[in-house]
Amino acid sequence: MKKFNQLLILGTTLLLSAAALTGCSGSSAMGATIPQTTSGEPATPQTDAGIIASETTGSNNRLNEILERGYIEIATEPYFAPNEFIDPTKSGEEAYTGSDVELAKYIGEALGVEVRLKPMDFTSVLGSITTGKYDLAISALAYTPARAETMNLSKGYYFGDEDPQTAYGILVRKEDVDSIKSFNDLADKVVVAQNGSLQEQFVQEQIPAYKKYNRVSSTNDGFLMVETGKGDVIVAALRMARLYLESNPDSNLVIVPNLYFKVDPETQGTRIGIPKGEDALTDRINEIIDEVVEKDLYNQWYDEYTEYAKSLGIIE
Repeated sequence: MKKFNQLLILGTTLLLSAAALTGCSGSSAMGATIPQTTSGEPATPQTDAGIIASETTGSNNRLNEILERGYIEIATEPYFAPNEFIDPTKSGEEAYTGSDVELAKYIGEALGVEVRLKPMDFTSVLGSITTGKYDLAISALAYTPARAETMNLSKGYYFGDEDPQTAYGILVRKEDVDSIKSFNDLADKVVVAQNGSLQEQFVQEQIPAYKKYNRVSSTNDGFLMVETGKGDVIVAALRMARLYLESNPDSNLVIVPNLYFKVDPETQGTRIGIPKGEDALTDRINEIIDEVVEKDLYNQWYDEYTEYAKSLGIIE
């Protein structure tokens, strides 16, 4: 845990430095992951980032604009290794790395434009696309119905080798695991999930009752919240959860066995977020994704950056 915290602090410092270099304004959109916690009774489902678009923000010619200006702006949350993370041995924009960053570079090369990464917390990633502030969101996005209403979503580009029906579950402190056999056992628990994520949808739709629900801006914040007793249950993608547990063997957290959220297989696959109504840009991005999938590039990048993150001690 000490190693994880040291890396997180160092990563935060690098992120703030890069924010200054890129010249992006707005304290809520840039910088370190900012915990955002909301508690209360089971919440009414919200659109991503709490933003409901009253009209289409897309001009439907953003692709031409990107090509004319010569660069593409891509929002990402760099705290989800191996997809996107911060290399503490580097500085500035070179510090941002991962399989999603390689995908962003590939898209830039295919379009013949410069890639400008815009690192921020996950809620701001979603908001930057629903408002049309940036061109793409490449940040391990999953499909959700609410997300599909507020932005265009690309084809899936990464599916992994895990059964979708066993891909999402919950973590609790070790002393609590024997008391939880089903989601009905969470009625007296404080449940935590990342704001605007597919996991939040699971909380709202598949957990019958809970004592309190806390939203956080990063799943890592959620792990720490449960570990320190500020929450009881963290809803997570189990692939990420296993990486966290491997990197933090003293965390006192454990995955509840044989308890999974139901997933619609037709909605699976990691996707790119695109401003609503930008169909020409969406079509071009899908063409590029077809190339990536056909050549099996993303799986190669994912394996490469898994090993790289391990070499840095970010995951083990």
